[in-house]
Amino acid sequence: MLTGDPSTGHVPGRLRILYVASRPSSPPRFGGQVRQHGLMTNLARRHAITAVTLVDHGFDPDAARTAMRRHFEEVTLVANPNGKTTTARRRLQLRSSVSLRSQERHWVAVPALEETVDRLLSVRHFDAAILDFPIAPSWLRFSSHSPAHLPLVLNTHGIEHDLSRQIARRDRTIARIYRELNWRKLRRDELAAFRASDGICLCSANDQTRLLADVPSARTALIPNAADVDHYQRRPSDPPPDGETVLFFGLLSVAPNADGALFFLREIWPTIARQRPQARCRIIGARPSLDLLELAGPRVEITGFVEDLRTELAKATVLVVPLRLGTGTRLKILEGMAMGLAIVSTTLGAEGIDVVAERDILIADDPSIFAASVVRLLSDRVLSSRLGRAARELAVARYSWHAAAERLESFIGEVISDRCAR
Repeated sequence: MLTGDPSTGHVPGRLRILYVASRPSSPPRFGGQVRQHGLMTNLARRHAITAVTLVDHGFDPDAARTAMRRHFEEVTLVANPNGKTTTARRRLQLRSSVSLRSQERHWVAVPALEETVDRLLSVRHFDAAILDFPIAPSWLRFSSHSPAHLPLVLNTHGIEHDLSRQIARRDRTIARIYRELNWRKLRRDELAAFRASDGICLCSANDQTRLLADVPSARTALIPNAADVDHYQRRPSDPPPDGETVLFFGLLSVAPNADGALFFLREIWPTIARQRPQARCRIIGARPSLDLLELAGPRVEITGFVEDLRTELAKATVLVVPLRLGTGTRLKILEGMAMGLAIVSTTLGAEGIDVVAERDILIADDPSIFAASVVRLLSDRVLSSRLGRAARELAVARYSWHAAAERLESFIGEVISDRCAR
């Protein structure tokens, strides 16, 4: 197996990569995992990856280990004592409130994780390390076993402190005080991670612009989110669209999805329901809040998590993405595009994806215009079919995980060459 030569800056054809993350990458159950899974499994087809990830109570460690071993050379899962139970979350908040570190950094500050990585670095050569934020490169840079020339590449899912700021500004409870303090701490932690990295992967050009405004010297690469375009496509066994189902999906415990679903059901859906008496709304996603569950009814179904999303997408006529919070790019749009669905999104929901309104997607920010756009697609089968075909063609041409992983591979090579030369 080829390895890098620090003296010449040679970039090998097959790299040994250390991958460190705050959660398992497989099997993918929600957005953050989908990006990890798509990039790393495709990268593992050409390179030897050793994965070390935290795992908390929300994951099945046996299922994660089995799924990841299909792709990675070695997998180590480290139990996270800061896992997301209510008690653990309260402890993290208390610990963060009396320190300069954000809650997110305290969440991944697990000594057993650092000890595992130190042990691996002491016995094995790696050409590069990929860290998934909020895992930060600073502790690895100063590990006694980390080679001085080891290139560190940080993978991001968005500008996290900006998302936390957006959530804090919308909060109308006493918790806003804590959120306002924490996003500023997260900003400090995130900018420190950017400065300590040799390369940073970002989802969107907007995120890239935001980062470079704060850290002009950062070496960045645009590695867009994507979809498994071979997986997400209509199958002969799938039912045809029923002409009346409006679908929203996503992990409902995260603020952008929870806010978007509530916004849709409270301010947009009533108009659609009046104009289309046969229309139905389906909200799919794990961990819905009580506020959301209270809005379920004869024409509004909140299903929870489903094992195979393709069947639900195939039956739907319109995918809605009514998001008002977020950074990065939305995987739900890309997966809907791959399935050939007609989509209505807010401007922010479609941010960072190279879609053209009226050609690939409909864009609406005002609730009444959003509702009218959905009704338009339910009423006009020709239009919904045309948008769906265009969206599928764009997903295949521009947004496959294979292409995204190739760009990541190229960027890692550039970072290795630059680090070794220095």
